[in-house]
Amino acid sequence: MPDVVACGELLIDFTPMPHPEPGKAAYEQNPGGAVANVLAGAVGNDPFGRFLRQTLVELGIGTDGLVLTEAAPTTLAFVHIDGSGERSFSFYRSPGADTQLREEDIDEGTIAQARLFHFGSLSLTHEPARSATWKAVEIARRHKRLVSFDPNIRESLWPSMEEAKAMALRGIRQADVVKLSEEELALLAPMADLAEAAQWLLAECGNQAIFVTLGKQGCYYRTREHAGIVPGFAVKTVDTTGAGDAFWGSLLSQLLDAAEPLAAMTDARLRDMVRFANAAGALTTTRTGAIPALPVLAEVERFLQQAK
Repeated sequence: MPDVVACGELLIDFTPMPHPEPGKAAYEQNPGGAVANVLAGAVGNDPFGRFLRQTLVELGIGTDGLVLTEAAPTTLAFVHIDGSGERSFSFYRSPGADTQLREEDIDEGTIAQARLFHFGSLSLTHEPARSATWKAVEIARRHKRLVSFDPNIRESLWPSMEEAKAMALRGIRQADVVKLSEEELALLAPMADLAEAAQWLLAECGNQAIFVTLGKQGCYYRTREHAGIVPGFAVKTVDTTGAGDAFWGSLLSQLLDAAEPLAAMTDARLRDMVRFANAAGALTTTRTGAIPALPVLAEVERFLQQAK
């Protein structure tokens, strides 16, 4: 039985790298997109798509639900990194294969067996992937799986920000646990104060917990009983791509390993979990790429020992 299944995008990140000739750009091909077990997703039946499938196989991630489609090429994203390591994206997706996931590609048995179902908003931007994603979410909720959502809003991929906001709020209402950035919280909530906005969103959408990533400042967490900020870590940042994925993957892993349900956790336990997730996110920023930059458990544990 899989612990986690996910429905979402799998794509190629082209990450900038040094070029021997001044004034010229060079990019390295890296796997990116959803970084959990692939329940269902679509890539092109092309060299990029086959590279992504092989990457998942080598990482021990299930590919039974991965579709190699002829309907569109694999989605590409060129990563632009500024002097502080912050990144922006240029997407080549008109359409991209990740939007071509169909309702008939969703396997109910796979979702029903999992302990946790995760999804994001990139598969909600266009049909048929939007309907396929909502079908997967409905199955997960019907089988009472723990549902996780990360809005991960990319403005350039949406017809309008009003539509992005509506889809993100609908996704949050379907989730038990939610991870979003400070900028996404500001977009979705009607007030500016961080704590008030998180409290409003939790009450409005009925989640068990909301985690708001604050970059190098750490993370704000709010459950029905507890709230607070856990500071981040000072590291030499090279590329922030994948930091949020590393944070969320490590936090979800801890939720699944915990002896008690989230609602019964003490504030101290929650803070320890967030600190661990902050460390995973920080380590990811010290390397380039998304999936290739993700740290393994031993690296995070060693980093935390040295940070004491």
